[in-house]
Amino acid sequence: MHKTLNDERSWAHNGARSFERIHSGRPDFVITLASPGTTAAWCAKSGLDTTVDNVSCDSAATDRVMINAYRWAQGAEPFGDDIHAYRQMLINHEVGHRIGYNHVSCDKDGELAPVMQQQTKFVDHDGIDCRPNAWPYPGS
Repeated sequence: MHKTLNDERSWAHNGARSFERIHSGRPDFVITLASPGTTAAWCAKSGLDTTVDNVSCDSAATDRVMINAYRWAQGAEPFGDDIHAYRQMLINHEVGHRIGYNHVSCDKDGELAPVMQQQTKFVDHDGIDCRPNAWPYPGS
């Protein structure tokens, strides 16, 4: 996961941040791949309901960024068979929340969806059809 986050297309873009896996000490946050039930329990601690669509969350009231193992394994329709890109989007999207970014949407047909757009369920909204995207800085 830290490889995705440290990719030039991700939140480490232009040296803005770096992410590392640690084995001791106090982490800023913990990315946890968990069952839908465990994900729901941790997300509920932050007032979030992930049970309807088996989604992931940044449980901001805790130190956990929760990645739903069902979605990790099954992917999502907008990404089709590209499970790797979907997983990269999941990591980038939920960590994006952790570092302060809110949901946004693309505003023109055919554009790449911003990584902070909710892409698990769909990439179209309000008559605008976007393309799935895993990266905060996809052109890098």
